[in-house]
Amino acid sequence: MPHRRWKFRPALLIAGALAVASLTACGSGEAVPTGSSGTTTSAAGSAAKTTGPAGAGEAVITDAAAAELCGMIEPELSNFRVQGPTLGRFSLNAMVHEWALRNGGINGQVLADKAIVDRVTTGACPDVRTEALTSLELPDLASGLAF
Repeated sequence: MPHRRWKFRPALLIAGALAVASLTACGSGEAVPTGSSGTTTSAAGSAAKTTGPAGAGEAVITDAAAAELCGMIEPELSNFRVQGPTLGRFSLNAMVHEWALRNGGINGQVLADKAIVDRVTTGACPDVRTEALTSLELPDLASGLAF
């Protein structure tokens, strides 16, 4: 009786989709800053960048957090080109979720306003953003986020 070979790629894609779905479910609450201090600064003491839609509980993205997002996207640019736009967008989704969860209270803000990713990358690493847009065939990074 011949043995069937399991195809691992579809299984990996399904596992990845489930991981993204579980991250989305975990980050569905909206973070609201508390206390008298309205900004957060990075360890280097640089000023925080405030991004977000007016009146929606402004998200505070530090320079360190912006650099971290750029640092996560930059090494993946060659993978985006090799994988193509479909798998690359999936990878971008996973990266942005991971970045938002690492940086505490911004996950709810990213879920509410996907354009935060574009504003952060435009300011911190416009060349990386442009390269990602070209590789993923997107008009903006927010269009590639599916959460």
